[in-house]
Amino acid sequence: MFELTKPQKEIQKAARDFAKGEFDKEIAYELEMRQAFPKKIWKKAADLGFLGIHYPESFSGGGLGILENVLITETFCRSDSSIGSALTLATSASECLLRFGGEEIKNRYLPRLAEGDILSGRALTETQRGEDFRNIQTTAEKRGPVWIINGVKQYVDNGGDPDTGLYIVLCRTASADSSPEAGLSLFLVEADRSGLTLEPVGKKLGNNLTATARLNLNEVEVPIENLLGNEGAGLTCLEQYFDESRIMAAARAVGNASGSLDRALEYVKGREQFGKKIAEFQVSQHKIADMATKIELARLITYKAAWHFDQGKPDSSLSAMAKLTAARTAMEVGAQTIQLFGGYGFMTEYDVERYYRDAKVIELQDGIKDVQKDIIARSVIGKIR
Repeated sequence: MFELTKPQKEIQKAARDFAKGEFDKEIAYELEMRQAFPKKIWKKAADLGFLGIHYPESFSGGGLGILENVLITETFCRSDSSIGSALTLATSASECLLRFGGEEIKNRYLPRLAEGDILSGRALTETQRGEDFRNIQTTAEKRGPVWIINGVKQYVDNGGDPDTGLYIVLCRTASADSSPEAGLSLFLVEADRSGLTLEPVGKKLGNNLTATARLNLNEVEVPIENLLGNEGAGLTCLEQYFDESRIMAAARAVGNASGSLDRALEYVKGREQFGKKIAEFQVSQHKIADMATKIELARLITYKAAWHFDQGKPDSSLSAMAKLTAARTAMEVGAQTIQLFGGYGFMTEYDVERYYRDAKVIELQDGIKDVQKDIIARSVIGKIR
């Protein structure tokens, strides 16, 4: 029987206590209106060791696994979807640095990320190309002791936030005519590099506590050691990174769905219609039963994917299943919660509408559902010929 260990339960409780003391829907609403990052909460979370808990202790991390990171993320997003997501994305794509960076550059930046000194952002996708990474146009050209990067990236996490210190950028380092897959490489680009500019994309449907921007790179110069992994291995590195990031997206979705259910339960047990509590009607009970069942299934597959990763057996198909299932669950539970609230479900006074909007963003990030289905199908079907 699967059961969390005592230390894992203690981490879960610590995250729950922190969120209860620091998160507040009024704060989240005010931050969303200003499209502002929860900086004070981020600093406190870093001081308590919640950021980078999966980093080695030598980099100011907790030396623990992805499952522990999942527990914190789920708990934070359950307490408040927007604040929880912002804290989780504070170290966006830093796993690329952790897994593929050289020791010197890891020592320079990972402790600062874990200690809440800087944010990181991922700059992977491009306009009109989406997740078709094989056809990206951003280039990196080696000129003596440096790389020169030119191009434009879209939908960059933490893009333009004054606390963002670095971006993980996917570039083409060889001609696409020779091999679209072999010609890609990952780079760490510091935010203060000359030639780097950002354009905010404006207010989004959800996830508005995390800045999103277009990243323009014009003759941006980075040292040789800023290459992450081997030259030409960018796509392979990304596939390994997504095995991890999709698990974390699933954790955000499970937390989001659980938070929606918490609010639905509070509402139906307190609201009366026709002289009875809404929770007393069978139709409401069945909705709640369906929601709880879907959440539990999504949680278990997310934990399983995280456990496999921590055992050194990452499974792309399992990570995709977790992301697909959890994101779909967050959308379905969010919709049912709004249905139970009726007209109040659309009001900002009750934050279930914000949970639903955040759920949609989670569904779109780290690969849309069709991408997850492609990965799963390839694994299940195998070679046809």
